[in-house]
Amino acid sequence: MTELNFFEKVYEVVRLIPEGRVTTYGAIARFIGSPQSARMVGWALNSTKQLPEWIPAHRVVNRNGLLTGKLHFQNNNTMREMLESEGIDTLNDKILNFNNILWDPNQELNLD
Repeated sequence: MTELNFFEKVYEVVRLIPEGRVTTYGAIARFIGSPQSARMVGWALNSTKQLPEWIPAHRVVNRNGLLTGKLHFQNNNTMREMLESEGIDTLNDKILNFNNILWDPNQELNLD
């Protein structure tokens, strides 16, 4: 069995984010064992456009709940529209009730 590379590890976690929930770049980085690599998680998600399968990259935001990745979608409203279609409310490109819908893989996924 081959070991997954960094980007593949990111994609595996992002696929697990439930609809109607969001996580952060940093939470993913910590979960995959690279706590200083939040920015690299963003790079991985930006490259999902080239993958044959869909990855719900719109469910990943910055640590303050801001839609900082919106520039990498089809247009500036796509990320917000995708989140709102899942019942996530935003205002000025920020998730409302962020702490209530935050999905942290470090807490939600039990690897024991």
